[in-house]
Amino acid sequence: MDLSAATVWWVLAGVAVAAELTTGTFYLLMVALGLAAAAVAAHLGLAIGAQLVVAALVGGGATALWHWRRASQPRSKPARENRDVNLDIGELVQVAAWEPDGTARIPYRGSTWTARLVPGAVPAPGPHRVTAVEGNWLVLAPAPTSPT
Repeated sequence: MDLSAATVWWVLAGVAVAAELTTGTFYLLMVALGLAAAAVAAHLGLAIGAQLVVAALVGGGATALWHWRRASQPRSKPARENRDVNLDIGELVQVAAWEPDGTARIPYRGSTWTARLVPGAVPAPGPHRVTAVEGNWLVLAPAPTSPT
């Protein structure tokens, strides 16, 4: 059985896509793109050296471009502080009193939660915003009161 160079490149591209599907590494799709470009170069009749250069330039260039794009995007907050992950972040709660150890028991969403203040905040009763959820603890920051 005699396989053409284009067939070998297409098989390698398929293997890279299958590997990406099992590992979830998006960069493997960029490598598969380079392998597919080499297959097209083989169909166009380029020599094996040119096919390798095309695979390296397209695959490496796509990988570098994707890495640069991801690095230039802003980082999201950790899950415990990210409203996209936890809808409790940013909610307003009322604190009746703070305990001497810096915690408070507050009613929230039909249950009683234990809360603590963000570092540097002064414990005072009143409205607070949820800034993070750590396990079953709410981390609160004083909410500015609106003038009436």
